[in-house]
Amino acid sequence: MTVPQHNTPTPPGWYPDPSGSGQLRWWDGTAWTGNAWNPPAQAGAGQAGGGQAGPGQPGAAWPAAARPGQYGGPPQYAGSVQPAPRPEISRGTPVYNPFIWLVTLLPVITLIILLLWNPVFHLRYVGARRVPTLDPSAFSVPYFLLVISGWLIYGVSVLLSYLDWQKLQRDGVVRPFHWAWAFLGAGVYVVGRSVIVHKVAPQRGLAPVWALIGLTALSLILVSVKASMIISTIAKALPM
Repeated sequence: MTVPQHNTPTPPGWYPDPSGSGQLRWWDGTAWTGNAWNPPAQAGAGQAGGGQAGPGQPGAAWPAAARPGQYGGPPQYAGSVQPAPRPEISRGTPVYNPFIWLVTLLPVITLIILLLWNPVFHLRYVGARRVPTLDPSAFSVPYFLLVISGWLIYGVSVLLSYLDWQKLQRDGVVRPFHWAWAFLGAGVYVVGRSVIVHKVAPQRGLAPVWALIGLTALSLILVSVKASMIISTIAKALPM
């Protein structure tokens, strides 16, 4: 009895080139791309010796519709395919875009608000014993802007990371660093994204990391200075 075949969408992966060149070509899930890969020579040697290729190796469990010279459309999925090395992109392909620069530089807004916050602390005497406490009015509008901006920048950074991830895919970067890492922090996405882009575009792609390092160093200096000023102001407000 013949088992009916279901048309299962073929996931992105490396499949034999439909032109019969002997290379593997990247299928992005909907169409063939310009990225090709020469499989290791030992894979062919194993087949020549009469052995079968192991799972995930070129030539292992390729569906019949995905063999060279037999393409009439997209490959039909017949099993999982291990990811191959990412192919390099052309030197003319841009590796930077406004999304990644915004993700990297958005914390500047928080620094600006921090510099604008100049609290003046006063004492209030509470209760019958006249216990000195800090007046909460010192936490003015800039303070609340500082707190709210932090959460807004976090959410916007995740969205911008997603847009940057999509842009890299459209530019031909295979398996770019996933945008969901931005939930752990914008810096995590910037570093991971830059490492992957640097692999597929040698001598390029690391500028956001250097910008992030410089911004982090500047932030540490400004926060340290601001914290020392606030501590000094509180110390002067307290009775000796």
